[in-house]
Amino acid sequence: MILLPKRACAWLFLITCGVLAGRLPAAQAVGARAYLTGTTVRDFPAQCAVRVDLTGDHELLFVTHSLTLHVPYEKVNILEYGQHVGDRILGAVLIHPLLWLSRSRKHFLAVFYIDANDREQVLVMQVNKGDLRALLPELEGKTGRRVEYTDDDARRGRG
Repeated sequence: MILLPKRACAWLFLITCGVLAGRLPAAQAVGARAYLTGTTVRDFPAQCAVRVDLTGDHELLFVTHSLTLHVPYEKVNILEYGQHVGDRILGAVLIHPLLWLSRSRKHFLAVFYIDANDREQVLVMQVNKGDLRALLPELEGKTGRRVEYTDDDARRGRG
């Protein structure tokens, strides 16, 4: 048995904890990351980061930094997905002319639902491409609604 002074034990403990902490996966929030670009919901921020949480059995959650909106799955009546394709003109001018040939795609999802007062509400959000591929089929499965596509590119790409 090797005896170490108290300081050495403390340093060894801290180093061991640091190594173990570096190997642990970081905790991530559940759900798809998005940016809310517009809504008809009163008292809900119109433009902010939002997390779409589908982990519940009965309701869809839209979580912002300050509020959470609860939408029962059976109240969702339309899911609409579309893409906006924009040119990267500024990057082509400033960085490299070959960027002129590339296009940036923004992926938008609109969720229409009926609120507690029997009024139709909508949330329109820009969704990250990586999150969208898992989000669309999961939304279809939980709500029982098919995603409607705004154009053929959106239908083909589906994220």
